[in-house]
Amino acid sequence: MTSLFSLFLLQYIIIGAAVQLRPHYYSKTCPQAESVVRDVMKEALIREPRSLASVMRFQFHDCFVNGCDASMLLDDTPTILGEKLALANINSLRSYEVVDEAKEAVEKVCPGVVSCADIIIMASRDAVALTGGPDWEVKLGRLDSLSASQEASDNVMPSPRANATFLIDLFAKFNLSAEDLVALSGSHSIGQARCFSIMFRLYNQSNTGQPDPSIEPKFAEKLNKLCPLNVDQNVTGDLDATPVVFDNQYFKDLVSGRGFLNSDQTLFTFSETRGFVEQFSSDQEEFFKAFVEGMIKMGDLQVEQAGEVRTNCRVVNSHHPAIANTCKRIEGIITFV
Repeated sequence: MTSLFSLFLLQYIIIGAAVQLRPHYYSKTCPQAESVVRDVMKEALIREPRSLASVMRFQFHDCFVNGCDASMLLDDTPTILGEKLALANINSLRSYEVVDEAKEAVEKVCPGVVSCADIIIMASRDAVALTGGPDWEVKLGRLDSLSASQEASDNVMPSPRANATFLIDLFAKFNLSAEDLVALSGSHSIGQARCFSIMFRLYNQSNTGQPDPSIEPKFAEKLNKLCPLNVDQNVTGDLDATPVVFDNQYFKDLVSGRGFLNSDQTLFTFSETRGFVEQFSSDQEEFFKAFVEGMIKMGDLQVEQAGEVRTNCRVVNSHHPAIANTCKRIEGIITFV
């Protein structure tokens, strides 16, 4: 089999059971993969620091919707209604171009080997590490989906209005604990959110016509200036007091009533999660440890489905019927059947 034909086949559909993920998955097939992705993330940090927070959130929005399969990166087509316009994603998720750049860079050194789903996992880890947070080994070996589901995203991804009870129940469906919920919410240690996400909190909490009483008064004044009633609701505010540094300031802010989103502040006002917030606010290392454990557990989410390694993260590869369904991954190597 010629190398050219082998590369041609690599672009086509890969069928198999859920992949066994492991660290150093590409050590033989693409040993440069992780360093290439990190270099792209370093460049993104210099160009626009906020983009790292944006990319980190991709892991959440991808893995919670039919597993970590890069379905959220697919653009709409006549046959696929993508997830980019889902309620939790539209006008919210951004910096898709950073993943495009990472994929292009990886393809130059290892064409047809590294999935977009794995690039999301690597880039999310790098976003944390490059902004002052923990670094860790990621498990790799995922495949990219052949479709997307806007409906699934709408049904799963929580609203910024969500309370702790709803969030605990949601995370439990993915075998994630209340501690995982609080630790992973610490992803809001970096980045920004839109006024759209807090208008109800400032002016009509629980349909009372009043602001959320849990907001610290001086912080409420600040938010009212940032997001008056007549504001362009795409205006953004910092999610914590150190929005470009991954640290435990987010939890300190919650303790002082300065959480930006309702879904953040509820973690302190609710008894079942308050203890974790207090612990992480006083012990950054414990937060980092719990966050890494949560990210690894979330990264393990998979469903058994057909997959492939996309050459362009935004579109499914073109499948030729004569050779579709003829290859699969085994231990990091593409084999032909």
